[in-house]
Amino acid sequence: MTYGAAGEGVRVKAKRNTRLEALLVEFGYTHENLADAVNSAAAEMFGTHANCTDRHVRRWIAGDVQWPWPRHLVPLQNIFGRTAQEMGFTPRKTSRVPAHPTRTKPATGHRGLPRRDFITGGLAAALGLELIPAAGRLGSSDVERVRAIVANLYRYDHALGGGALHDVATEALRHVQSALNQCTFGDRVEKLMYAAMGDLAASAGWFAYDAGRQTAATHLYREALQAGALAGDSMLQARVWSNLAMQARLLHRDREALRMGCAAVETRQAKNDAWLMALLHCRQAVGHARAGDRVRAQRSLARAESAYERTQGRPAAWLSFLTPAELTGLAGAAHLALGQQRRAEQLTLSALQMLEPRFERNRVYYTVQYAQALIDGGEIEHAAVQAGTAVTLAERVRSGRVRGKLADLRRGLQQHTHVPVVVDFLEETGQTGA
Repeated sequence: MTYGAAGEGVRVKAKRNTRLEALLVEFGYTHENLADAVNSAAAEMFGTHANCTDRHVRRWIAGDVQWPWPRHLVPLQNIFGRTAQEMGFTPRKTSRVPAHPTRTKPATGHRGLPRRDFITGGLAAALGLELIPAAGRLGSSDVERVRAIVANLYRYDHALGGGALHDVATEALRHVQSALNQCTFGDRVEKLMYAAMGDLAASAGWFAYDAGRQTAATHLYREALQAGALAGDSMLQARVWSNLAMQARLLHRDREALRMGCAAVETRQAKNDAWLMALLHCRQAVGHARAGDRVRAQRSLARAESAYERTQGRPAAWLSFLTPAELTGLAGAAHLALGQQRRAEQLTLSALQMLEPRFERNRVYYTVQYAQALIDGGEIEHAAVQAGTAVTLAERVRSGRVRGKLADLRRGLQQHTHVPVVVDFLEETGQTGA
């Protein structure tokens, strides 16, 4: 087998792909139209343009290309609702076969978001893992590929939740670990690769945490800490300590969470990175509030605001959620823990109003927080309405953490069954798992 300029497999004796040709006729696509459709689907699914042209389509039909790149193949599956083989493509021995498409009919008119299960299956094939060598020598370009994997994963995390991404991220991590064990590299690339691998491990740990898989999250965070130590990456270590603090807080180990958060704040990198420092102080504020320390909570909130005012440029991929809406929502969480429900209600509502549409999971999370503040303030009917909104929004998100918050909210509302709107909510959501 030889390889074409674009890197796709090319056979010497090409056999025309009549199956794909028939699909174009059946669904009314020209070569140009199909290329546009692939690019649109890729942009929606992966956040990047697939650079597909009518020339690619002609080569597929002519049989010059037996197995397209994943960035083209996965959108094709979603467009036609067929597996790669059903579209007439033939995998090589080393080809990564994407999951079976869930779409049974081609999209017509405006394309909405792809189905969640298809995204998580297709994303595994489109992360570019096959471009990271399993043997030979690793270079700086391979480091960038690992960094790109993390950025791609976080594009979906904000909308789908960690439950949709934990397995995919863990698979990617094991692939990178294998490359580090099997390949050769220089000292500079070694440190960079360990830092990138630690970034991926910490991300996988976050997805596991959000999915409710706390044992897996702890294991992955430890791997990230080890990689951070080998790379000499203090920012990565501060990030992991912060995430471990969040996990401890989720497991009701509040004092341990505060100590871990303090360890993260004291790292040199955290002190030099305003984005990270803003997040750390916000999380510490919530921790101090849960411990009943109003003075320290307010001091941490003030420090978070001051740090955020010093931020410049764009944050790292894992910090892309840190917007004014997020800081306001975390301030609301701190005030709610302090029993200041009116201020918590105001801040959380403001956070929801500022939150960008792409942060679907956080919208559910803060809608639940808003409903809880309303309950604490005695506005039970309004709280029940907001709880219903949260349940509806949560149908699009796979997050064990959010499901846990919804369950807590539901139990809180069960104390108010004398309110008709609450009874309606409990009856309507009785089978939803909320």
